Parts: sequence; structure tokens; C-alpha cells
Amino acid sequence: MPQNLLEQLRKYTVVVADTGDIEAMEQFKPTDATTNPSLITAAAQMPQYQPIVDEVLKQARDEKGESATDTDVANLAFQRLAVSFGKRILKIVPGRVSTEVDARLSYDTDKTIEQAHAIIKQYDEAGIGRDHVLIKIASTWEGIRAAEVLEKEGIHCNLTLLFGIHQAVACADAGVTLVSPFVGRILDWYKKDTGKDYQGADDPGVQSVTKIYNYYKKFGYKTQVMGASFRNIGEITELAGSDLLTISPKLLEELEKTEADLPRKLDPEAAKKLDIEKIHIDKETFEKMHAEDRMAHDKLKEGIEGFSAALVNLEKLLADRLAKLEQREPASV
Repeated sequence: MPQNLLEQLRKYTVVVADTGDIEAMEQFKPTDATTNPSLITAAAQMPQYQPIVDEVLKQARDEKGESATDTDVANLAFQRLAVSFGKRILKIVPGRVSTEVDARLSYDTDKTIEQAHAIIKQYDEAGIGRDHVLIKIASTWEGIRAAEVLEKEGIHCNLTLLFGIHQAVACADAGVTLVSPFVGRILDWYKKDTGKDYQGADDPGVQSVTKIYNYYKKFGYKTQVMGASFRNIGEITELAGSDLLTISPKLLEELEKTEADLPRKLDPEAAKKLDIEKIHIDKETFEKMHAEDRMAHDKLKEGIEGFSAALVNLEKLLADRLAKLEQREPASV
């Protein structure tokens, strides 16, 4: 009897749920889970998660004090909300959860480190081991430098919004645990830029992740590759064998319902035999390559702006929710 694509994919690749929806994780039982500001914002608006949101808001209000504005409380609450979801997610998944640093800090190494310490402290206080947590940071030069410091402290990092080989090489040289190249967003850019459609192995997002994977395996880097941001299951099946793939519930369901043979496409032993040139990356080279790669330049900027906007939206939602909570609850005397 043929197996579905999801069952076969699990033989080659660690399957990760790309969602903030805890119920979806219970359904598909991924090994790991990732979230981002957009996913947390969406989950925070689902009725079943309002108790989590309310609990975080009350704790933030208590910590900030009655004199703090709703905006100040909401800013603290959004930082805590991602961790609160992360702690609940880790009751379901056996592996790791990625929790993201504020995207608005993407070009500030020191503040990224500071917020990463605040995030990991919450997990530490909850008794959750650091092997179960990845700090998610945008793959700017400044973000990569922050990750290098954190990794030396035993805090594992997931470098996100990764679109170019220069970002990938810099991350591996910095000793980061995991990178998340964005397959679908690369495809989006090329479709818009060229007017062409791409399928299967011709997909530029698939080609980008394949290139990164082969480079890492060729030169023996320990950094893992987790393809992300998929538009269709064809992109996923072309990357069977990647260390990890983070997949939305909709595409997980489609993989589960599809029966077909799934050959392994990415293989470490095959990569070691490839003729690949080693790349030296310093800040000057990184910036030069980034400026020359229009797609990576555009998508990194757009991604940071998008996640930042999602955080502004989430803070507004939390401030509105807090105001409603305080209207319902009489002041203590």
C-alpha cells in the first residue's frame, strides 16, 4: 500500500509546523515548530487562544504597574506572548520551538542580544532546556553577529529571512544552529521580476535552498538547513532530504492526502562529491554581495518591514484587548 507524501518525507527530513495554531500542531504532530510575528498575531485573534492573551496582558500590567500606558503594557505583552505560545507548543512537540526577536531590532546587534537574553530567561524560569528553544533572528549582518555571540553562550539561534548564499555562508561561519531560507518568497520575487512561472526543480527558491544545503554538506558545516515559506507541495517534494522543512498546516494536510512516490532529492554524501568553490565572507564582501543580489536585498528589506508592521498591529490589538479587560474588571480597593 503506497504511503502518503508526509509519511515518506518524515523518513528524510524533520517536519516542522509553521504556525501559531496549537490545535494544528496537535493534528499533524511535527517534531519542531516555528512562529513569527504574523503567525502570532493571527493566533492571538483566535477565540480559543484569548485566555492565553488575557493571562499575558494581566501579567504585563502587574509588572509595569498601574501608571504605565496601555501601549507600554502591550509592548511588554507581545514579547511575553510569543514565549507563552512557545511554552504551550513544547507540551506538544518533542523537539524545538523558534521564538523571534523583535524585527525592529534587526540592524542592532546589542539590542538583539539583550532581547534574546530576555526571551531565554523566560524559558529558563519555566524549566525548559535550551536545547528545546531557538532564538529567531533576521539574517542581517548585525543579526548574524548577535547570533554568533549567543551561540557561544549556549543559546541556539534560527536565522530567518535568508535569501542569498552570502547570508547562508556568514551564518554558517558564525556557528549558528539553523538557517531558514525562504523558498516561496524567492519564487514570488522571480515571478514578479520575469513574468514567468516556475515548477519543480526550476523553481528559484528550490534552487537557492539546494545550493545552500550542498555548500554546507560539502564543507562540513554543522549549521542545519530548514526550508521555509512554501507556496505549493511541489517545492517541498523537490527539497526532500533537507535537514528540516517548516510547513504550514494547509500544505501539511495536502501532503498527508497525497499518495505518490517521494524520492530523496538532497543528500549529504552526494553533496560532498560536488565541485563547489569556498566563499570567504567578511562585512565588506557581505554588503557587496547583498547589494548585487537584487532579490535578496529586496526580500530581506520587505520581510523585516512586514514583520515589524505585524508587531505594530499586534501591539495595537493587545492595547485594545487590555482596555476592554480593564473595563470589565473593577479596580481593586
